[in-house]
Amino acid sequence: MATYKTSDFRKGLKVTINNEPWLMVEMNFRKPGKGNALYEVRLKNLIRGTTLDRVYKGGDTLEAADCEETEVQYLYRQQDTFVFMDNTSFEQFEIPADKVDESAKYLKEGMPCTMMIFNGQPISITPPPHVQLKVEYCEPGARGDTATNVTKPVKLETGAEILAPLFINIGNVLKIDTRTGEYIERVST
Repeated sequence: MATYKTSDFRKGLKVTINNEPWLMVEMNFRKPGKGNALYEVRLKNLIRGTTLDRVYKGGDTLEAADCEETEVQYLYRQQDTFVFMDNTSFEQFEIPADKVDESAKYLKEGMPCTMMIFNGQPISITPPPHVQLKVEYCEPGARGDTATNVTKPVKLETGAEILAPLFINIGNVLKIDTRTGEYIERVST
């Protein structure tokens, strides 16, 4: 198994600690007046989502995580399980709803996604950064209310609820940012 020395540490590095994959989300190098250089690292657990702060001395090593990202297609939901298919091998993966997390609000059948696999097991799913979803329900906007940046709650075809401008109506297709859950624009169809 490959290892990383402290000189290789950088943001975005995937490492293994106690047989679990961690993502290096922050790395600061500090050289005190005396002694070894210090590497202050913030790590995020790729399975549980918890964070951990650690300090490593110059020369320490960490084992590389056996993580790979692959393109998959969302097929369907089966109770508390989401089913995806690998686009190259056509292998199907079932992921529990707790690992899909907030991404579930934006998943439509047939949508391309990115899946992270650790030791042959899927651990997370990432939808595309922007999706187009149809408005299922919203209250009509108040006539004459033309104040800027006035929003109303809107329910989308996947069950997600977001805030959108007053001029949005049932049946409109909206472009949504899946990273923030915010309305971007109305898409003309």
